Amino acid sequence: MAAAARSPIERSFDEMGRYQRRRRVLLALLIGAFCALLIFGGSTHDELGHERIEGQYGSALILIGIGGRLWSILYIGGRKSAELVATGPYSVMRNPLYFFSTVAAAGIGAQTGSVIVSMASAVLCAAAFYVVTLREERHLTTVLGAPYKDYIARVPRFFPNPRLYRDQAEVTFTPRIFNHTLRDGLMFVASVPFFELIESGQESGVIPVLFWLY
Repeated sequence: MAAAARSPIERSFDEMGRYQRRRRVLLALLIGAFCALLIFGGSTHDELGHERIEGQYGSALILIGIGGRLWSILYIGGRKSAELVATGPYSVMRNPLYFFSTVAAAGIGAQTGSVIVSMASAVLCAAAFYVVTLREERHLTTVLGAPYKDYIARVPRFFPNPRLYRDQAEVTFTPRIFNHTLRDGLMFVASVPFFELIESGQESGVIPVLFWLY
């Protein structure tokens, strides 16, 4: 007997799963290409200014980004397409995972000692996530219906509105998803020794400086 026709919601889930996998591969390639380009860039700031941008500003943004992603996954882990989550970080913005990833991306860019690269990293990351959110919103509207449409109408997509904050007495989360998010966060931290290694290579002359970062 032929298999029953799949419902529009089931087809939407399948399509979204394929899109998410392609999106992760594309983002990884873009990040890799961007970091490869920065290998040959040197900072124009003096040592004190470079260290301040890299160690204080950049490291703080990375930690905020990791902490925010972990906070967000406590609320949404495993439930994004199954139910509407509108408390905690999701009460003030619809995409806190992407927001905090963008914050962390700015911190990674700052490891070059360049404010401009830090800002460019955030803009590029936000632009990529903007395209993703449009696709996800269409999917979630199909799956969750009217409650999600109401959520879209009152909660901003990306920039948080603290006045909307509300919480719940307790949340449940999936340790596997939380641990996976934590491992992803460690990749942000790995940018610190990576760019330190690049800087040492430039100072020793092993890595040529082809252009300057401001």
